[in-house]
Amino acid sequence: MPVEEFVAGWISGALGLVLGHPFDTVKVRLQTQTTYRGIVDCMVKIYRHESAYCLAPFDLIKVRLQNQTEPVAQPGSPPPQYQGPMHCAASIFREEGYRGLFRGAWALMLRDTPTVGIYFITYEGLCRQYTPEGQNPSSATVLVAGGFAGIASWVAATPLDVIKSRMQMDGLRRRVYQGVLDCMMSSVRQEGLGVFFRGVTINSARAFPVNAVTFLSYEYLLRWWG
Repeated sequence: MPVEEFVAGWISGALGLVLGHPFDTVKVRLQTQTTYRGIVDCMVKIYRHESAYCLAPFDLIKVRLQNQTEPVAQPGSPPPQYQGPMHCAASIFREEGYRGLFRGAWALMLRDTPTVGIYFITYEGLCRQYTPEGQNPSSATVLVAGGFAGIASWVAATPLDVIKSRMQMDGLRRRVYQGVLDCMMSSVRQEGLGVFFRGVTINSARAFPVNAVTFLSYEYLLRWWG
């Protein structure tokens, strides 16, 4: 059922993205800025002063828009740097060139390559362990397995996610990092090894409900069409 699996994956992924986007915004802010006292402080300030942009088509544009701290434009106040995803993409291309649109791509690839495997191995392993032979996993099993799969993959991904976010913000005002390794070394030298786990709490808090919903909707859509 390739078509059904594609549609089910697309719908369940979209549900997970919508549910997790606000947490992802907070995660990126905590990883790249030092002006917040913690998760709650970051959420309150974002809600009070800014709007969350939800339509960024690329990860780089998403991070740039999430890090835009200017309040929504009001009469008499200067407009935000980026007016939206397309304006953000055009601004990056104009100011940083074609390569600027792919800033952080290596870190993104290094982050996602192993974590996708961890993600599905954890989900399948938990489902098989707690599902009787020959039966489909129950809703509770799918929710728990999906949630823990999300946590496991994000715990593994967070160190390179920090580096990815920092490299994507690099070049906004001036170039700081020469590459992935330089970003790692500079971050550790200035902030210690703990920098690699900045945002891991919000990543885990977001990962459980997002991936629980994603896998549950995916499984039910397949059963409904099957």
